Formats: sequence, structure tokens, C-alpha cells
Amino acid sequence: MPSPTEPVSAYLKEHRESLISDVETLLGHDTSNPPGHTTTAATWIASRLEAAGVDIERVAVDPEKPNLVGSIPGAADQTLCFVGHLDTVPFDAAAWSHNPLGERDGDRLYGRGAIDMKGAVAAMVHVALAYAETNTEPPLDLQFAFVSDEETGGDAGLPSVRESTEFAPDACVIGETTSRDGRCAVSIADRGAIWLTLEATGEAAHGSRPMLGVNAIDRLTAAIDQLEREFGTRKLDVAPEMAPIVEESVGFHEGELDAEAVRDLFRYPTINLGTIEGGSAVNSVPASARAEVDVRLTATVETRDALTSIRSCLGGIEGVTVADVSWSRGSYEPIDSPLVAASAAAAESVVDGQVYRRSATGGGDAKNLRHDGIPTVEFGFGTDTAHAVDEYTTVDALVRNAAAYARLVGEYTGRIEDANTDPGPS
Repeated sequence: MPSPTEPVSAYLKEHRESLISDVETLLGHDTSNPPGHTTTAATWIASRLEAAGVDIERVAVDPEKPNLVGSIPGAADQTLCFVGHLDTVPFDAAAWSHNPLGERDGDRLYGRGAIDMKGAVAAMVHVALAYAETNTEPPLDLQFAFVSDEETGGDAGLPSVRESTEFAPDACVIGETTSRDGRCAVSIADRGAIWLTLEATGEAAHGSRPMLGVNAIDRLTAAIDQLEREFGTRKLDVAPEMAPIVEESVGFHEGELDAEAVRDLFRYPTINLGTIEGGSAVNSVPASARAEVDVRLTATVETRDALTSIRSCLGGIEGVTVADVSWSRGSYEPIDSPLVAASAAAAESVVDGQVYRRSATGGGDAKNLRHDGIPTVEFGFGTDTAHAVDEYTTVDALVRNAAAYARLVGEYTGRIEDANTDPGPS
């Protein structure tokens, strides 16, 4: 398969220190969400790309949360889009031993967003600069979408780009970190989610005479126990095409989790009681209680059917109701698709060992893109410190990201060209 053109490869090698410096600059912009103000970071990126001749479109339904879409025309009538978000989760500076707004220590770069995902964003920026500043025509149209409001799932980020522009790439690569502790992977699937708000009612009484009342918290926890026993132990109806993805997921997690435990993660629903509240005083029987429950389902499982089963499971419990529901379907990219094959090959070009094509255990923007028919993977090198105190990436991970993203352009182009010329079975 094609490798990056020589000018692009040479540019990335020559500008290695510039890449590291750019990550430090991005880390210096506090984009914690909330409030998620990304104006200064977006302005800095736009100035870098526009100075190199990259066409930039700005999309902002919230002026404090702008989005950028950069475009570089290519030779083929296909568009590959690299996507990265500029906002980060908040941080408590007092808990950090390094500067959360950027500090280099040897081959480590510390700072909130170093992994999630300013390091990947900087790598994508450098791929764009490599093409633009060397006047190299890419083999297909390239897009670079740098968005806001991802960490809180807000509408001011990628959803606003998709609603306000003709955003319809043929494939997307999202710069989430999918490799850690020496194990490399491309994420090609995610799980569906059902978020339940359960409410329970009871009868108040004095805590010294609980038999005169009905404890709403007891009712609520009994309902959740029943949900775990009855629904949580039902084997999911997972489509056969997910089997190889599950097995590669097992391989990726080997060494940190038992293989059967990983298989069960995809074989059965997972149920997590996230919040629970109720009662007004320690010496009173609570008359009301409320809980939020997170249910996850393997891709290809019909979320609507699962929700029907959940309602049936909870329907006969006195005093307990499902007050609110939000849900999403899991998604996956076929394990042998051109984008998956290209992404795995690009990763293999910069690391030793197997690159796993695995499912994420959660889900993000990739899910919505796949459901709209846009092939999408998540792919990035880094450390397992996202959202953690002293979050950091490494110089090696940054360099590998830039090299792999550049390689991916040619790998994907070659595979779609092969697919278009394949005559099929004779």
C-alpha cells in the first residue's frame, strides 16, 4: 500500500520539535468543560493552518465554543476527515504534581488534555501543515474537524458542524487514544447505552417505628437488584459479525482482565447504579427516592427490544416507575472494511506487534457518524491517563500519531481504489 509522500514524511521528521512545542501551546489554553471555552485554542489553530494556505471554515452556534473545518483538495473524489476535540474535562490544580496547563519533563508532556485529546489534535494539525507547506497534493480530499463541547456531549461541537455545513466525508478518523501500556488497537465498535431514571414512592414514618411506613429507598434498591438478576443475566442477541471484534477485544485486554470477564462484557448487559438519592433525615422513613442507572449493550443488539425487556422487568414492582429514559444504539465498522484495514496498517507501520481491531466499552461521536453511514474509527497512541491527575502523553506517542495519520491517507486511498477496481468473483 502507498506510504506517505516523501515531502510529507520529510516535513514531519524535520518538524518533530515543532510538534512538541505545539502540544505545549495547546495545553496552555484552559479549555475545561464546563465551561468549555475554546476560542483561544481554536483561534491559534486557525492562524497556524491559514498561514500555511489551508482553507478554514468556522462554525459556532456558541461564540465561546467555536469549531473549525479545514480542507485540502486532493486528487481523488473522496474525502477522509480527521476529527479531534479541543475541550477537556476539568482539573484540580492542587492535586497535580505537574502543571495541568502544560509541563514537559523529559519525554513526557503533562497537562489536562495531553491524551484526551490535544496531543492527537496537534498531530493532525501537523499532517495538514505537512501537505500545505510542501505544496503536496494529497491522493484524496482531506478534512480536519476540530470541535468543541465533546466532553459534556453538548450540541455546540460536532453536532453543530454537521447541522450547519455540508459535512459528509467518506470516512472519519477520531483521535481518541485507543492504545495503552504497549498494547495497540484501533477502535471499530462501541456499545449502546440506556440511561434510566427510576423513581420510588413510599410512606413516611418515624425512624424508630419503620414498620409503620414504607421505605422508598428499599423499594428502589430492590428494583435495581431485580433488574440485575433478571435482565442482567440474559444473554444478548449479538450478530455473528461481532464475534471477531469481540475476540480481538479479548486479546487487547489480555493481561489486565480475565478473558472470560471480557467476553461476558459483550455477552451480557452491564448495569451500573450511578446515582441514588432519597430521604430527608436519618430518623425518618423516606417517602421518595430516585436513582440513575447506566445499562450498556454490545453493538448489533436492538436497544429498543432491550428497553422493552427492562420495562417488563420493572413493571410489577409496586411504587417504582421509570421516570425518564435516554438511549443510543451501539455501532460497528466491519472488521474487513477499507477504513479498518487502512487504520490497522497505518498503526502497524509505526509499532511492533499486533494491532487489535477492538470495540470500545463506551461510545462517543463515532457512534452517531456510523449510524449516519459515515465509516468511522477511533485511533491514537498515548497513555492510560485520560481524565486522571497528572495526565500525560509521550514524545514517542506524538511522533507516532503524526506518522500514522500521514500513513493512513495513502493506506485508505489504496484500499478504496482496490475496492473500486475489484471485479468480484468470477
